[in-house]
Amino acid sequence: MAPWILAIDLGNGGPKVAAVSLEGQVLASAFSPVSVTIETDGTATQDAGEWLTALRSAVREVTAQCSRADLHCVAITGQWGSSVPVAADGSPAGDVLLWADTRAAKHMPELIGGPLSVMGYAPHKVLPFVRITGGGPNVQGADPTGHSQLLQRELRDVGERTVAVLEPVDYLSFRLTGRALATPASMSLSWLTDNRPGAELGYVDKLVGLAGRRREWLPELVPTGTIAGPLLGPVADELGLLPGVPVTTGLPDLHAAVVGSGAVGPYDTHLAVSTTAWLTCRVPFKKTDILHSIATLPGLDSQYPLVGNNIETAGAALAWLREQIISPDDGLVGGGTGIGASGAAPPGAVPSYDQILELAASAPVGCEGLIFMPWLAGERSPVEDHDLRAGWLNLSLRTDRAALVRSVLEGVALNLRWLLTHYEKFLNRPVATIRALGGGIRSDLWCQIIASTLDRPIEQVADPLNAQLRGVAMWARVCLGELTLAQTRNLVPVQQVFEPEPGDRVIYEEHYREFRKLYGSLKGFYHRLNGG
Repeated sequence: MAPWILAIDLGNGGPKVAAVSLEGQVLASAFSPVSVTIETDGTATQDAGEWLTALRSAVREVTAQCSRADLHCVAITGQWGSSVPVAADGSPAGDVLLWADTRAAKHMPELIGGPLSVMGYAPHKVLPFVRITGGGPNVQGADPTGHSQLLQRELRDVGERTVAVLEPVDYLSFRLTGRALATPASMSLSWLTDNRPGAELGYVDKLVGLAGRRREWLPELVPTGTIAGPLLGPVADELGLLPGVPVTTGLPDLHAAVVGSGAVGPYDTHLAVSTTAWLTCRVPFKKTDILHSIATLPGLDSQYPLVGNNIETAGAALAWLREQIISPDDGLVGGGTGIGASGAAPPGAVPSYDQILELAASAPVGCEGLIFMPWLAGERSPVEDHDLRAGWLNLSLRTDRAALVRSVLEGVALNLRWLLTHYEKFLNRPVATIRALGGGIRSDLWCQIIASTLDRPIEQVADPLNAQLRGVAMWARVCLGELTLAQTRNLVPVQQVFEPEPGDRVIYEEHYREFRKLYGSLKGFYHRLNGG
């Protein structure tokens, strides 16, 4: 067997693992799910111990199909903006605090608010963060700044056992190599590094103090693209691998998606549609749009930051519909992964996504005026408002399940159109074409809906579900000096291009005009019901 790369993607649902050839082909893959705890008080946690158990299972499934002797290196990507409290022996000191955990919201006014605030930010408190980093702590406490407050206050017992707080990708790298390292990319949502062009690598002491972070909990900072070290012997034995192969520092999934999309040139835009969704590209400037939650973040190198933004609910809306709403009246048995309410059936239960997407294709374009607002988890971009909620408008007795499913696909596309408007203003230039990846992009129907709604050609990359695994594997070769970033573009084939359909565009343009008014019309209602 030829040399291969072990690529690990630690997503919200659990680790996905693949053996990837040096040319970027996924040779074998496995996924092992993990549970998520969501409570009404804002709790959103996972168990890092469960991560490791799941990782062992997934890695062994993949390596059973590959030669251990041919393993070239290990590459790590995954979720970010979450916090793993680490004890002195390297084990988790407590639960992983996820990017969606908002329990620290009550502490944020003390750090970044004040009597004169805009969207929860006091200008004199947030401007130092924006000037140096490009962004700032989340007003809902849903980031490492808020997590640190929890560990120092409500979760003091966990904080007392903690010697370091690591991002998930950095925690995996630490467990594999024994080195607790972070990079400007992995620490992006901590807003503690100087992200201005030409700035020296390091944490900014002033920002550490303003964020209320404990300096001793911060990992050693190294350049993005550093090799963390060789795979440790005991860990290699657990995973069924040979020790000594190089392991990369952790890379956020946003960055891995850039490489996995092939859109690696300046201003080359890609769209990811997975649990959440985003639009991004590499840009030669640092900039912040506070009003629409768009900012540049540390990129793959110091010359080109990435544009950061996030739609909170994309593929998760389809998963929620499948798992919690669809009934068995037509012979399809309900069930799913439990992304919303508890007690749902396993992922393998029917109806499958292919079945409900086939059902959606039978509904007319525009679903006879039915509009879905996909704000199941509030929204982050192009407006940060965690009180928003989802809903359908214009339901009628003619509305059937096919229309419900298609309207969810169209609602996410309309939300992306809203984001694209402000994204192009941020770039100060139009976007001609968009590369697309992620689990949602496997659907030709959804790709066509997005193309017609955004009025842009959508280039569907080959094997879009595994694009981030392919991307981080190719990034590992860049880190090892075997490829340049520009050369990785040639390793990402496009399997299909979806052009906007003229007739569909007219319908979606009309729907977008109405959709765009909904936030202004309904935000007061949502704030009154959910703002307490």
